[in-house]
Amino acid sequence: MSGSNATNPNSMHQFDSELTDQVFEYMRDRLSMPEVPLDFPGDPKVLAEAISGLIKPEGNPAADVLKLYDEVISRTVVSGDSPRFMAFIPTAPTKAALLFDMIVSCASIQGISWLEAAGAISAENQVLRWMSDVAGLPESAGGTFVSGGSAANLAALTVARDSGRQRLHGGKRLPVRIALSEQAHSSIGNSLGILDVEPLIVKTSGFAMTKADLERALSQLTENDAPVVGVVATAGTTNAGIIDDLVGISEVARANDMWFHVDAAYGGAGLLAPSVRSQFNGIENADSITMDPHKWWFSPFDVAAILYKNPKLAASVHTQDASYLDVLHEDDSLINPTDLAYHLTRRARGLPLWFSVVVNGTKAYSDAVEASISLTNEVAELIRAHDELELVIEPSLSVVLWRRKGWEAKDYRDLQDRLIESQTAFVTPTSWQGETVGRFAFVHPGTTLEMVKEVFANI
Repeated sequence: MSGSNATNPNSMHQFDSELTDQVFEYMRDRLSMPEVPLDFPGDPKVLAEAISGLIKPEGNPAADVLKLYDEVISRTVVSGDSPRFMAFIPTAPTKAALLFDMIVSCASIQGISWLEAAGAISAENQVLRWMSDVAGLPESAGGTFVSGGSAANLAALTVARDSGRQRLHGGKRLPVRIALSEQAHSSIGNSLGILDVEPLIVKTSGFAMTKADLERALSQLTENDAPVVGVVATAGTTNAGIIDDLVGISEVARANDMWFHVDAAYGGAGLLAPSVRSQFNGIENADSITMDPHKWWFSPFDVAAILYKNPKLAASVHTQDASYLDVLHEDDSLINPTDLAYHLTRRARGLPLWFSVVVNGTKAYSDAVEASISLTNEVAELIRAHDELELVIEPSLSVVLWRRKGWEAKDYRDLQDRLIESQTAFVTPTSWQGETVGRFAFVHPGTTLEMVKEVFANI
């Protein structure tokens, strides 16, 4: 098949059986792989040369473009869904979620408003309700799916800022502050910068923020300081999996009329695991929670959930007013997904999670999360028993920080390069208290102890 027929403006929109077969064959091959390949980082110059001249008036044969994608472009994208991807925060979408994501794309399903997408919103809301129930939020809770944890945190902190200003200043745009610890995700600081909100950095006595830490920070404020209208706690820091004192922080927030936001983008799926569920006690008191299904909830990129205890309050902040949108807001009993974050047009990105949960059942999700936690504990034991390795801190969820005695930063980077070159694993170092250390993040239930042993065999 060649490029589109320029004499027929509708040619691009007509069914092409040959192209369809080619794409479906590629998808079937990818989905049938027992273990997807890691592949490699790419050279921008080599890639630029490979795709040079592709965009042209007459187009290109689809088979040639698909071959180029398969053999060049896709091979220079490190597969975050490989069980050998142990860096950053991996992803591990289920086959059901991947397949349904194709349906969402194929049908161009959007999830903007009840007027246009009632079916999609109903399904998304069902899985959001399940996530809210897992966290212990009340029946009033609700939310929406956005592109990622950063967008979800920005949405929540916007509501925290505006509701605080409304309460203290009658809505006037006067300075307010929001408290967070040094371990909070970088997106929190970025969001506050966007919102022009000064952060109150809470110094912690340990690695997790506690009730006493927050109380001490608040006690040091003077009457000349801007009021603190919210606090962000983390339920599973990205770097080390640390969970703040959610119970204690929520008590301080409630006593001081502060918005309580919990960033559980990575760690929130730990709520599904009975072995660690108690570490999340207090999350049920949150005014808002961020959780990323494309991390540990086994959905494909890109999807994050923002949950609100009172979605009507969030809608009062985020709803956009325009003449052509009036028709979307005629029924005051319905809250549109577009009213709960800074977005209008949105893909119904929560549907792959909904389909996978409904097909596989919640127990399968619980078992998969427990598998990662069990592996983490096994790896911790392996490190303790190794003469040349040390645990940096005790793991709490599925992140392991480790050091090799005598190593410097270059040694960890050299290990990263050796491992990806041999396709053994993708493992990147991190920084902890100013020291470069090794780091594993386990999300994929197919990651095994033997794979980790292969990594250590290279040190």
